Amino acid sequence: MLHKIAGKVSIIGTGFVGSTTAYTLMLSGLVSEIVLVDVNKDKAEGDAMDMSHGVSFVRPVKITAGDFKDCHGSDVVVIAAGANQKVGETRLDLVKKNTKIFQSIIPEIVKYCEDSILLVVTNPVDILTYVTYKVSGLPASKVIGSGTVLDTSRFKYLLSEHTGVDARNIHTYILGEHGDTEVPVWSLTSIAGMTMDEYCSYCAQCEGYSKKEIYEQVKNAAYHIIEKKGATYYAVALGVKRIIECILRDEHSILTVSSLITGQYGIQDVCLSLPTIVHEKGINRVLEVPLNEEETTLLKKSADTLKGVLKEIGM
Repeated sequence: MLHKIAGKVSIIGTGFVGSTTAYTLMLSGLVSEIVLVDVNKDKAEGDAMDMSHGVSFVRPVKITAGDFKDCHGSDVVVIAAGANQKVGETRLDLVKKNTKIFQSIIPEIVKYCEDSILLVVTNPVDILTYVTYKVSGLPASKVIGSGTVLDTSRFKYLLSEHTGVDARNIHTYILGEHGDTEVPVWSLTSIAGMTMDEYCSYCAQCEGYSKKEIYEQVKNAAYHIIEKKGATYYAVALGVKRIIECILRDEHSILTVSSLITGQYGIQDVCLSLPTIVHEKGINRVLEVPLNEEETTLLKKSADTLKGVLKEIGM
């Protein structure tokens, strides 16, 4: 498979997530140009200067602050603008504030980036991915949300801690909403071709293993981190980098990104996360993997929850 050379990525919003994503991309060597855009121009300029002073330590990369017009020619535009999630506030509580912000910035982005892939990171990410799709007028394949890529990584980490196996060798998914109705797919969770129960029985290394407890830790991880330090940004920046890597390198990798669902499991006209093949043009294919009856029911409940929010905001 042909791997592309480094490209251009623009990041809209240079708060914790946006600036950490830029720094992660800078270190990765994936891109040759990064443009930072923020309503606080001094913040964007300061970040660009700070990172640029370290370019002698990394592969060649140009980092600048600019306006929407400077995003023209981007392979990917990362949208990380919006209000932050506060202590005690669910992701869905953010929806009205951030929908208004998106309705104002998406037309400006598309004006200069009609050929770019839009990657939404701001929460609630599934709702805002749908808003971006509707407002932008772009094909659904070119509008992607970070979805449950991070949740799936959290899931793998916790299973790794319980089993003593490298997280990269644990195969599993969190599907549905990036939020309180997300669905752990235990029926497809495997290690070395064995189910979790088979592996734990075989290796006897899963002391204290509780499916419910692990799921609760995954689901509530962001709330705990926000309580302790105000925001989550390191792991999500790595997740965003991984998505961009799949796009720029035309990998056809399977990630649980959020995108428009068009009939899988009987679900229509909502954005949520399913295993998805990601390549240079964005979404290649959304997979309908074999879920058990309980998981399918929970996934539909997750979709209904998101549809209820979309109805509340008139989308």
